[in-house]
Amino acid sequence: MSAAPSELAPLLDRLDTLLALVGRLAPREPATPDFAAADAFVWSAKELRLAPVARVNRVEMTLLKGIDLARDQLLGNTERFARGLPANNALLWGARGMGKSSLVKAAHATVVAMLAAEGKPALKLVEIHREDIESLPTLLGLIARAPFRVLVFCDDLSFDGGDTSYKSLKAVLEGGIEGRPENVLFYATSNRRHLMPRDMIDNERSTAINPSEATEEKVSLSDRFGLWLGFHKCGQDDYLAMVRGYVARFGLEIDDARLVAESLEWATTRGARSGRTAWQYVQDLAGRLGRTLETR
Repeated sequence: MSAAPSELAPLLDRLDTLLALVGRLAPREPATPDFAAADAFVWSAKELRLAPVARVNRVEMTLLKGIDLARDQLLGNTERFARGLPANNALLWGARGMGKSSLVKAAHATVVAMLAAEGKPALKLVEIHREDIESLPTLLGLIARAPFRVLVFCDDLSFDGGDTSYKSLKAVLEGGIEGRPENVLFYATSNRRHLMPRDMIDNERSTAINPSEATEEKVSLSDRFGLWLGFHKCGQDDYLAMVRGYVARFGLEIDDARLVAESLEWATTRGARSGRTAWQYVQDLAGRLGRTLETR
């Protein structure tokens, strides 16, 4: 004897609810990105999608002072990659505020303009946040299908304590079975040359059965970056060149002697001379002069 429709209704409702719950537990498929929407994107690991960035916060290449060698090396590496030639993953490490992330974004903008002038496809820039590094394989899976060459950029990359996500990063960069997609290059900035604090490496050495192998495990991550660019604290002359460069670029009118005195005092109160300190002083100066700053 078949059940009446009224008796089946509660059962069907429960079945629908169960199917909805199962659907939530199933892994979501990443959204297919529209790489033509912009030249730069931010990876959202939570939403599994690339969010286009309409206006990138960047500084003009000509305003980056005191890092000429690093500038030329990174720009050359980026251009070769964009043209389909061999290029290296790059690690920009060293003193804070000396233009590491600014150089990456400026190099990208310079190469994009170069390619546009030649009528060639643009180089795309994708930023992944440090806390989302474990989702890098998913991101690369999306990018591998893109008809563009893509720079994946992680700012302030470092690892502490029991963090083991560096192992997956190592595999993705060079050592995995699939390897890095041909249309992808990875750039990272860090205050640490080996991406890990010295005490973390020393602790691994002191507690491991084979100390040398433990240390190799830790420092071998930085070896996956074929291009190392070091950034060091700048001297007074370079710092003043940075300040004067910004002042000239934005047409700020101020006596040079006063500019020197004020900018040096500004750096002294902050305990550091750097590109970031120079920019902060210029913002303060522009505000006091009633002027706006436009970096694009």
